Amino acid sequence: MAAVVGIEELRRPGGYAVQTLAVAACYYAAARLGLLRELTVEGAVVTPIWPPTGVAVAALLILGLGCWPGITLGAFLSVLSLTTPGPDVLGILFGNTAAPVCAALLLRRAGFRTDLSRLRDGLALVFLAALGAMLISATVGVGLLVLNGSVPLHSFWPVWLAWWVGDAMGVLIVTPLLLLLHGASRPLPLGRWKEATALAVVACLVVPLAVYSSISLLFLVYPLIIWAALRFQLVGSALCALLTSVVATVAATDGVGAFAGLNRIEVMVKLQAFNGAMALTALLLSAVITEQRNTRRSVERACQELVEVLEHLTAGEAPPPRPQTDHADHADDRSGPAGGA
Repeated sequence: MAAVVGIEELRRPGGYAVQTLAVAACYYAAARLGLLRELTVEGAVVTPIWPPTGVAVAALLILGLGCWPGITLGAFLSVLSLTTPGPDVLGILFGNTAAPVCAALLLRRAGFRTDLSRLRDGLALVFLAALGAMLISATVGVGLLVLNGSVPLHSFWPVWLAWWVGDAMGVLIVTPLLLLLHGASRPLPLGRWKEATALAVVACLVVPLAVYSSISLLFLVYPLIIWAALRFQLVGSALCALLTSVVATVAATDGVGAFAGLNRIEVMVKLQAFNGAMALTALLLSAVITEQRNTRRSVERACQELVEVLEHLTAGEAPPPRPQTDHADHADDRSGPAGGA
């Protein structure tokens, strides 16, 4: 397979070691953030959002499949910070590594583009990477907990569901944001910063009100998501979704606001249903808007070229040669990494 990273230093052993350690450090840092808020489901402690899965999938898409040892190392450090590793740690490391690797392979197979400029890219990230591949880590992890007696057999499915949804939410919320940050080419124009600031201020006011209100006003966040997607595409909607999910997770783990008076199972179901619906709305709506805008720009360029050709033909002149731009090559450039090993 072709190498993904074009930096010559990363192809050397020293550069590869630095890359592996950087991925491990990011994975471990994301794990520590995820562990700040926990919920207990059937006696098992789970995290409503597990950011390391999003970090792992983004690293594999950006750096290539060769960075998988960094994911394994980061997962091992995360386990080591929580408990003394036992014989089952190899199974946990396998599940936490295999799930994002499988997600990256499925996305490559589907022709995924890391700029998320098409609806099919959003659908692939949701159904192949988040909901599909994360079945591996949840099944392996909870299965090992049942085998070693940490979780009773009758609690397998509730714990499995909580584990699976937490991993999937990490992919839905964290991966798009990291991919966009990696592909960012230029800052917003000065005139757009006013609207971006207004959106940020409104979000900081509305999101806590919606989440901490005792009458459950969670639906108020959706106009913000729509506003962000329409005006700033995935960058804006992903940031709004991240802010909302963090605030909602804090309120849910504290059992206040919209989550007051619920037992732990009900809190988990309500939180994950809200976070999932919000993340899906942000991702798919922004993908549709971006795809439509790209299509409109392509049509406008084609019309402009046609007008120029007709003007030269009307004047009796030969049309100027068209620039040698291979649109297929540009499409391939946006199609994301080719993988590397």
